[in-house]
Amino acid sequence: MDFWSSSVSTDNELEKFVIRMNPPKVTIDNASSRKATLVKVDSANKRGSLLEVVQVLTDLDLLIRRAYVSSDGEWFMDVFHVTDKNGNKVMEENIAERIQLSLGPRTYSFRARNRSVGVQGASEKSTSIEITGRDRPGLLSDVFAVLADNNCNVVAAEVWTHNSRMASVVYITDETTGSAIEDPTRISKIKQLLLYVLEGNRDKRIANTAVLMGSTHKERRLHQMMYDNRDYDVAYTDDRSTSERRKPIVTVENCTDKAYTVANLRCSDRPKLFFDAVCTLTDMQYVVYHATVIAEGPEAYQEYYIRHVDGGPVSSEAERQRLIHCLEAAIKRRISEGIRLELCGEDRVGLLSDVTRIFRENGLSVTRAEVTTRGSQAVNTFYVTDSSGNPVKRTAIETVRNEIGRAILRVKDEGLSESRGGGGDETGKFFSLSNLFKSRSEKFLYNLGLIKSYS
Repeated sequence: MDFWSSSVSTDNELEKFVIRMNPPKVTIDNASSRKATLVKVDSANKRGSLLEVVQVLTDLDLLIRRAYVSSDGEWFMDVFHVTDKNGNKVMEENIAERIQLSLGPRTYSFRARNRSVGVQGASEKSTSIEITGRDRPGLLSDVFAVLADNNCNVVAAEVWTHNSRMASVVYITDETTGSAIEDPTRISKIKQLLLYVLEGNRDKRIANTAVLMGSTHKERRLHQMMYDNRDYDVAYTDDRSTSERRKPIVTVENCTDKAYTVANLRCSDRPKLFFDAVCTLTDMQYVVYHATVIAEGPEAYQEYYIRHVDGGPVSSEAERQRLIHCLEAAIKRRISEGIRLELCGEDRVGLLSDVTRIFRENGLSVTRAEVTTRGSQAVNTFYVTDSSGNPVKRTAIETVRNEIGRAILRVKDEGLSESRGGGGDETGKFFSLSNLFKSRSEKFLYNLGLIKSYS
């Protein structure tokens, strides 16, 4: 065992021991606030604790309206104001238990990221394929066609596109057995065929593909895959479809007296925004020591006090700019541009190949997709633009619906799905949450016993 592996192993064992001696405490409070449920988390601090809690809350389909994070030293104490999707308080009894379990000792180790196409066993019933590459019209159609031609049934998938990149996690089963595909020869063939599809573009700078072996949270992986494929690279950014009104504002400044870097985010609010920002900070090897999140209106405001894992703040202008671009990408990569189409019907092998082929033949380009299977039913969502990224004409949508079936393909939401919010003067200096909410949030934290005093 080399020195690095030995050090990681020792750190993991020490971390597990500390957590066993100081198990996390999760409290659910439905009395303190009229509008939201308060989730309070006290635990021994470990790297990634904040991401794990936010990930659990997100997976429970809870909306985080406010958050106050404090994790200096060996302990972290966080308070989240959450509601369900309808804006109501949360009454389920198992939320505290699920969060508490998520904060237990880690059962995985750090893994290197390899740049290749790969296939991994996601569960006993399916095999997951992770793909990244340069986006182009018809790419998704080609991917699904390869899988259909090789007798693979797609039971679930999620596809993101941003800044000419594409990342996708696809779960497949064998057409005959309905189980995961384990034959290494067949897997190798599928990998090679997908490589041919992904390397069809001549631009080798961003035509790479990537995979991370092992089970990982799907949306977490999509962020990692996009980040690895440098979708934040401003040299190739294309913001034609993002209006100035909706453009996120991100500032990064050093707080020299406390040796922190302060990152401020302001943008239109949407579900999972907090999760997306914390994912990116974690992937970039930053630790969040304090944070305030306010998302009670059409806009969201987030402020993070961070340091690099080596303990230092942002040390150069180049690093500062890179952090800004990466946070902007984290905000924008989940925004769904285009018209939202929902397909609900009987599932079958080749369904996605046929549907995306019809999209392609009618000049539609998929910017994002969510594919699920419920029993024998396919429940799929597609966001589409024309091949140039512009809004799709009504005639093209009607043609596609006629070919696929008007009863199973419906237009659910036209235009930009993240169009709410905006307004205000976004051209001036970014306001500081520490000024706007300082007295209110510090008093709140003091009342909860999370800080010793407030001014």
